[in-house]
Amino acid sequence: MHNHLLSDLKVLDLTRALAGPTCTRMLAEMGAQVIKVESAPASDMTRKISHIRNPRGLSYVQQNLGKKSLCVDLRDPRGMALVTSLIPKVDVVVENFKPGTLAAMGLGYERLREMREDIVLCSISALGQTGPLSHLPGYDFIAQGYSGITSMIGDADGTPYIPPVGMGDVGTGVHAALAVLAALRYRDRTGQGQQLDIGLLDMYYHCQEVTVHQASASDGRLNPTRQGPHLNYLCPAGVFKANGGWVVIMAFQHHWKDLCAAMQRPDLVNHERYATDAGRLAERPVIVKLLEDWLATFPDRDSAVALMQQHQVPAAPVLSVAETLTHPHLVARGTVRTITDPVAGTFQIPGMPLKFSAFPDDLPLEAPTLGQHNAEVLRDWLGMTEDDIGNLQAANVLQQGEY
Repeated sequence: MHNHLLSDLKVLDLTRALAGPTCTRMLAEMGAQVIKVESAPASDMTRKISHIRNPRGLSYVQQNLGKKSLCVDLRDPRGMALVTSLIPKVDVVVENFKPGTLAAMGLGYERLREMREDIVLCSISALGQTGPLSHLPGYDFIAQGYSGITSMIGDADGTPYIPPVGMGDVGTGVHAALAVLAALRYRDRTGQGQQLDIGLLDMYYHCQEVTVHQASASDGRLNPTRQGPHLNYLCPAGVFKANGGWVVIMAFQHHWKDLCAAMQRPDLVNHERYATDAGRLAERPVIVKLLEDWLATFPDRDSAVALMQQHQVPAAPVLSVAETLTHPHLVARGTVRTITDPVAGTFQIPGMPLKFSAFPDDLPLEAPTLGQHNAEVLRDWLGMTEDDIGNLQAANVLQQGEY
């Protein structure tokens, strides 16, 4: 056990894939004791993803640092009995089964309360635990489609795009971790637990910045939709072609004068058509060409960005994933984090996004191999003997793997 913010917190992790494991990883990164239950023989599906150096799933490693793996056959009553016996020992249960599945397994919230009255159950799903769509299976991009977010990504009048990153899953996992901590704070005051309903759809909709109130308050006169590489309500604000790459420029409102200074075009600051965001929006193709012609005069992308930053223009290079691995800022902050896995060796993953002055260093966490902590959990948490554990292993109720 590591001394950290949540060192006294005990969590039973019944999650798999990305959203649920992100929630419990956040808790583990802050010191919580997390027992990850994996169903034999399938295990967490991410163990089968990113086999780059050997059969060790690097996606699993990234999302399950610091957790203890208990791999049991949940179809066997003896396996379910082990999981059930852990309920009174933990503060929080996190699950991301399809709504209704946990109750069908005999571990619904009311049943959990019978075993521990102040238990906090965090239920994560694609579309929520209630509502007409709650019974449907779903993944990140299903929730994204329903949220209106997908409609905002891509070229105007073109096919909507989906981003090949886990924004919805990861964002929902972080929202879930926040809800868990809030519920625990409430329990500290009142002694009462509760069930948390955290949906990817709700998280995605929460990300709508101006679009929802635009459509609503205009009584439908405004119909926000995708605009390609540029925002539809501020200008210049978007992605611009540079020499040998792309840059993001956000030079709207008071930053327009900064960009004009960088371009050595003071005549544009108070230009009759370009002085305001509304004027520049009306002339957006002209503004885009103006900027891209200027960017083409630089020898490369980064020199253009450097000059804009000298003039306090919010600008950034569009880095490739490979470029992020060595970027000095990302490395210095631990945004990109180097870990050494006992099986897969040394490689880089996204770092812990929360920074604490009292705990400035990352905990030295490792992801477990399948069932690595079977004996430890059953012995230390449930008081089982070595003979008891051996019998369960012999009956294949417990399973282990080298990866």
